[in-house]
Amino acid sequence: MADDGTILIGKSEKPEVLLLKLANRHGLVTGATGTGKTVTLQVLAEGFAKHGVPVFAADIKGDLSGIAAPGNFKPPFVKRAEELGLTYQPDQFTTVFWDVFGEQGHPVRATISEMGPLLLARLLDLNDTQEGVLNIAFRIADEQKLLLLDLKDLRAILAFIAENAQELTTKYGNVTSASVGTIQRALLVLENQKGDLFFGEPALDINDLMKTDRDGRGIVNIMAADKLMANPRLYATFLLWLLSELFEQLPEVGDLDKPKLVFFFDEAHLLFNGAPKALLTAVEQVVRLIRSKGVGVYFVTQNPLDIPDTVLAQLGNRVQHALRAFTPRDQKAVRAAAETFRQNPKINTEQAITQLAVGEALVSTLEGKGSPTIVERCLIAPPMAQVGPITPQERTQCIRDSGFTGKYDTMVDRDSAYEGLMKRKGMNADGSPVEASTEGGGGILDTIGGWLGGGSSGQRPKTGPGSRGGPLPQSMTEKIITSAARSAATSIGRQVGTAILRGVLGSLTGGRR
Repeated sequence: MADDGTILIGKSEKPEVLLLKLANRHGLVTGATGTGKTVTLQVLAEGFAKHGVPVFAADIKGDLSGIAAPGNFKPPFVKRAEELGLTYQPDQFTTVFWDVFGEQGHPVRATISEMGPLLLARLLDLNDTQEGVLNIAFRIADEQKLLLLDLKDLRAILAFIAENAQELTTKYGNVTSASVGTIQRALLVLENQKGDLFFGEPALDINDLMKTDRDGRGIVNIMAADKLMANPRLYATFLLWLLSELFEQLPEVGDLDKPKLVFFFDEAHLLFNGAPKALLTAVEQVVRLIRSKGVGVYFVTQNPLDIPDTVLAQLGNRVQHALRAFTPRDQKAVRAAAETFRQNPKINTEQAITQLAVGEALVSTLEGKGSPTIVERCLIAPPMAQVGPITPQERTQCIRDSGFTGKYDTMVDRDSAYEGLMKRKGMNADGSPVEASTEGGGGILDTIGGWLGGGSSGQRPKTGPGSRGGPLPQSMTEKIITSAARSAATSIGRQVGTAILRGVLGSLTGGRR
């Protein structure tokens, strides 16, 4: 395939393509169940991989795993290729499988500190008061240099807060046992749903998602999400955490000839259902600003109304499969979808959306200086890899050949907040007493008095937040604002940029803690 800087999506009266240099302006794939969204996602993923762009995608039904195996000349795909003037050539793509539960891929983990209080509050469905207590827990752990790596660390620091609530109230505000108890119960529910497997070390290195194979093709990273969907909140929180990590760690690169990574967020409505305003604001900021980090984000969902308008406005490349207009809400969705396109006088867009056959879609992508093309009704190109799941044996072989065997497979439990607090109580990690404790001086209450009084132990660590295994990183919202302000510092001068950074973080932390 000639590298002309485009990905073929399908064909109307002309080829409908996605420009790689504008692919980081994000995109949207929508349509009712069974209309071909997954096939379109696979076509796009194959196109990016062929051009050396790594891909990360969640596999909700297991169908996307077929991208690791060559296509098999299925008559419908051979016929579709002929209709588009293509030669069907079976192909396969280097694929790495990931799984939060470690069953269908390499384990994916994050530390509690990397997740931050905002996302954890979302995951645990906490109210504002309970989220405030969670923020206090993170602050105390930070000031006491206690690492929050897994759920037992968080449980330990919460228990510490409850036991010493009276001493802590004067500095941090009211901490009730009821709020702490609610958070502890929410953590128990998360553990029962195996969510505790996600928290710990070794944590995922995002650089492992941004690799190419020996032929220069982008590696396709597939997250097994069929079982993860049993806890939709964990699924959405994980993907949002991954986006925030990419945003924080990747440098500013501006507009590139092609993205550094493309991220597909399937079942995107789960991200926004019941999300608090602060989280929606954070998502909007990530989507708007991550473009300059060279990352393209593509939301896949049934209904365009699932995406808030502020986010929808950032999605310039769109593929709309059929929608059904059986209910008033369905009819509203059809109208909304039609109105988002640049109209084509040859097409009644609203009517066409309800008449599209399987494998057909309305397509509008960005061209030139970023303006959208007029909407066209087109046939979607066939994937060249296998459509449908691979066998468990093939998946196992892919996992063995990934190069990550041994890196993430075994969880590491090093000394952190739980062990530190146990030592200060004069106990070992297993609860047995020790003869003497050299940690914490005269005991845990004396330690509290030291840093509540403003001594040196109450100062924030000088090592930068965000370093793995070091002091706690900023919460997600702080990460976003910090990165944006640092960009401002680069462009308008160190002194002014630093003032902006201190100002926005001061207002943020002052209002939440």
